[in-house]
Amino acid sequence: MAVPASRAELITAIETTYAALARDLHRVPAERARERTLPGHVANTLMSPADLVAYLIGWNQQVLTWHERRDARLPDEFPAEGARWNDLGALAQRYYARFSSETWDELRDQLDAVHTEILDLVRARSDAELYGETWYGKWTMGRMISFNTSSPYANARRRIRAWLRTI
Repeated sequence: MAVPASRAELITAIETTYAALARDLHRVPAERARERTLPGHVANTLMSPADLVAYLIGWNQQVLTWHERRDARLPDEFPAEGARWNDLGALAQRYYARFSSETWDELRDQLDAVHTEILDLVRARSDAELYGETWYGKWTMGRMISFNTSSPYANARRRIRAWLRTI
């Protein structure tokens, strides 16, 4: 899928990649969702399908936090409070831990909910707001949203599909 360059393309990318991912997540047996057999977000570590979903929830929530902070005229915290871009593995592990007590169904429900909030955020913005100017560094708001939604959804789907072939 091409990199979105408009509000409509971004919505389509988010919806399309999420729908495909959600279908594959539905195929994961709940009793195997916590098995740490997937390559983790830190070198030489393993994660479970549940950890992967926690990672997606964490990043989607972080996107919403960026916008809430901007709307409240608070200082930016990129990528997240206490995190640095060159140590995203630690942030991933923070997300795994945050959602470690959630059931597989609860995780999927939370991912559905935050996905809907992301779409609401995008729908509330114009093309000019999303793609008309830089929002963080050299990136537009739309590109930052894409980096942290549709792109990770596609990556997660590849990982889950590969994992499903092994079970």
